[in-house]
Amino acid sequence: MSLRIGLVGLGTIARAQHLPAIAATDGVTLTAIASRNATLDGVANHRDVAEMLGDVDAVSLCTPPQGRFDQAMAVLRAGRHLMLEKPPGATLSEMAVLEAEAARQGVTIYATWHSREAAAVDTARDWLARTRIRAVRIDWCEDVRKWHPGQEWIWQPGGLGVFDPGINALSILTALIPGVRLVDADLHVPANRQTPIAADLSLEAGHPIAAHFDWRVTGGETWQIAFDTDAGAATLSEGGARFTAPGLQTAGENREYSRLYARFRDLVAAGDSDLDLAPLRLVADAFLTGRQHAAPAFEAPNSEDRP
Repeated sequence: MSLRIGLVGLGTIARAQHLPAIAATDGVTLTAIASRNATLDGVANHRDVAEMLGDVDAVSLCTPPQGRFDQAMAVLRAGRHLMLEKPPGATLSEMAVLEAEAARQGVTIYATWHSREAAAVDTARDWLARTRIRAVRIDWCEDVRKWHPGQEWIWQPGGLGVFDPGINALSILTALIPGVRLVDADLHVPANRQTPIAADLSLEAGHPIAAHFDWRVTGGETWQIAFDTDAGAATLSEGGARFTAPGLQTAGENREYSRLYARFRDLVAAGDSDLDLAPLRLVADAFLTGRQHAAPAFEAPNSEDRP
């Protein structure tokens, strides 16, 4: 029997990734959406989550993290399974409450990290497990005007700023290397914004890890993690789609979100949950302990409504 999915939020990510992934995944079916300002043919359309719950077995939340807690609690209290687009929430404390509620209701809660499902991440994990890592360097840089046009929520408290893409790198890092902790952080916050436009992190896991996140880069993206190891230099690039190491090069097609929905289906069938918050915890540590530096005011055209 197919798992009936309801999708909350019909913005860019939902249309570009979630809709095709659900359609391509056996054992899941989109039966409803909830959106304040969009509709979709062929499914039940609702204005809010509460209206939708009678049509579904599970809900995938694709709304911004601020304000998501009440939606998530409504889903869980109705006895429905819950899948969370990254970042899973605005705070670690609300995630603890959601985890406890899911356990009380006996339903699945799944915090997704799509970059962990990139084509070459598993190959990188296997290769790194056979050598000793000496140091790691992360560069995750892009143009916010291109990738987040008009998304004002990312600049507001809880919106993460440059950590919205940067947390993708941290999700890969924590999947590849256990025991990562934050040592130091510098956050560059525009004068007219409340979240950083760039950040530099110093981390460690028995070896140094440096991370540079920047939203001011034009002319192409850099989504790369470089490893200095006893077996030589290795690089996971293109957001995790390509891995290069001595004598090895691998790449593959993007099936990240299809793999997420397959994982969600399997968790529900097994009666399990997966709420790994390691990437969010590192971001929270950076906000808690990082030094803030004033950056020039940032303005961008408002071309996309909040989902």
